[in-house]
Amino acid sequence: MRPIKNIICRSLFFLAVLMAFPPDVVQAIQIHGMSEGIYVHQIAHLFFMISMGFFIHWLRRGKLVKEAGWRYMQYMAFFFILWNLDVFILHFLDEQLGVIQVSLIDLTHIRIQAANGMRGLEIFYYLAKLDYLFCVPALFFLNLGLSHLVAESHSKKAIAGLSRNGDR
Repeated sequence: MRPIKNIICRSLFFLAVLMAFPPDVVQAIQIHGMSEGIYVHQIAHLFFMISMGFFIHWLRRGKLVKEAGWRYMQYMAFFFILWNLDVFILHFLDEQLGVIQVSLIDLTHIRIQAANGMRGLEIFYYLAKLDYLFCVPALFFLNLGLSHLVAESHSKKAIAGLSRNGDR
């Protein structure tokens, strides 16, 4: 339970620092440029997604998920698969098929329009744009898993050190 408390405390501190020093301009949108840029980007999403699938398979085949640290790493991989699938579909809809048009109305409002006027596609696109709902849990489980694995490694070293000193 202690690693979760540490993660929450660090996250709150980071959030407080961000709120204390807000940026003047935030440019969080990446444009991929020419068509080959989006193809390479999409291939990278597929490669990452498949890699995470193999990672889950490797963890389960080796029965490593019985340990908490590796189980959290499995959850991390699962959320990264969902995130990659989500953004792959988003890129496909708006940059490859071009069926979604997003326009800025003012600083706080955007308009999402589907080329065929399908309201369902517009709602799906809006919900899929909340991809951080997959990415943030993936990073949370990565941090949690690594924390558990490091703590376990330190405890094994401490036990090994005690057994060596006890032999003397």
